[in-house]
Amino acid sequence: MSTTQPRAERAARARLAAARLADEAIDGVVLGWVDNAGISRVKAVPVRQLAHAAEWGVGAAPCFDVFLLDDSMTSSPFTTGPEGDLRLVPDLARLSRLAAQPGWAWAPADRYTQDGTPHPGCQRRFARRMVDALERRGLALRAGFEVEWVVTDADGRPAGDGPAYGMNRLIDLSDYLRDVLRALTAQELTVLQIHPEYAPGQFEVSVAAEGPIEAADTALLVRHTVRAVSHRYGLRASFAPAVTPDGVGNGGHLHLSLWRGEQNLGHGGSGPYGLHHDAETFLAGVLAELPALLALGAPSVASYLRLQPSRWSGPFRCWGLENREAALRLITGSTGAQANAEIKCFDAAANPYLVVGAVLAAGLAGLDAGRSLPPEVHGDPAGVPGVERLPADLAVAVDAYEKSVLLREALGAQLHAAVLAVRRAEIELLGSLGAEELIAATRWRY
Repeated sequence: MSTTQPRAERAARARLAAARLADEAIDGVVLGWVDNAGISRVKAVPVRQLAHAAEWGVGAAPCFDVFLLDDSMTSSPFTTGPEGDLRLVPDLARLSRLAAQPGWAWAPADRYTQDGTPHPGCQRRFARRMVDALERRGLALRAGFEVEWVVTDADGRPAGDGPAYGMNRLIDLSDYLRDVLRALTAQELTVLQIHPEYAPGQFEVSVAAEGPIEAADTALLVRHTVRAVSHRYGLRASFAPAVTPDGVGNGGHLHLSLWRGEQNLGHGGSGPYGLHHDAETFLAGVLAELPALLALGAPSVASYLRLQPSRWSGPFRCWGLENREAALRLITGSTGAQANAEIKCFDAAANPYLVVGAVLAAGLAGLDAGRSLPPEVHGDPAGVPGVERLPADLAVAVDAYEKSVLLREALGAQLHAAVLAVRRAEIELLGSLGAEELIAATRWRY
């Protein structure tokens, strides 16, 4: 359900939803949003108050636009102090029972001003604007985030000591992973894969592709579910980009495919590996804007402990077929419908709505400019002359973001300024820390 619907219609739909939730023994509904530091924030209402929340929203201060990951605040030209209020309006189309938290449901929220107009700093509304702009061209994007996490015991030691991708590790945590899978399935998510990953205690889950905003919603719901199941087992889950100084870290890879109606434009065309012209120009636009996009997709100072060569994190500004060191990996799939591209340099410290909105903005610019992909890179990009390394620290990415006219115009002045203020403040807060201190400061925030 769109939050642009009239208040009375939203309230009527919410009353029906609340009655259903009450029948399912749901007592409370969490209204969630993600701030510019990538932290999930929430307010919650009793189920009997859901209709009022849908009609009028729930108050939330605008200062969250400039919160940092440690809950301190900075300021921007638009958000400077304690004044003002916004309204959180739940999107009931994504209202989900939280299977691992009995008695609770969750819905993502859009943020509005007191008079009912969209808040210029709302990241989810920004993503919606970009989706609408793509749809006006007769195109659609299907997307999905990979979710990686490291699960530890209460003392921070990785749970399970089996080898990477090993059956031993799955056996060690068989009941835990089964309950993660059951909870995700109970929430009507289509799980494609769940498996041990490379680092000790690391796992990954992939879900089916959907629209960009829906994919961002799902990424959050998956993480909330994993965290809740972990808690019930006395474990802790970290989605941070770096959990040990020399480890591979957790990615938040974004898979995407461009469609016109029922046709996947990543297959059957005359471009590289079957790309249609629109798909190539879209991906070329994303590749061109990647240094600035990193300020949104790899937004933590700690992100750059992960974004290192030889860790398959995509630290090079290039593309290649199934090339896991390239930032943009092309995947032809076993059928035409499965063809997609993967942006490997992003991680889960990111606000997923900012990520999908900004990727759409960059792709739209590529479409408008008729860009072409540069030559493909084969093998390890580190050994290929002329291949550009992506920014190796957040400050360089933020400089590129600040200079990006494309992103400033797409995000709008208020949201662009808030993101910039948060990034600069977190560099000041964390930029001088050594790797161990940096990980300690960020490991349990994401």
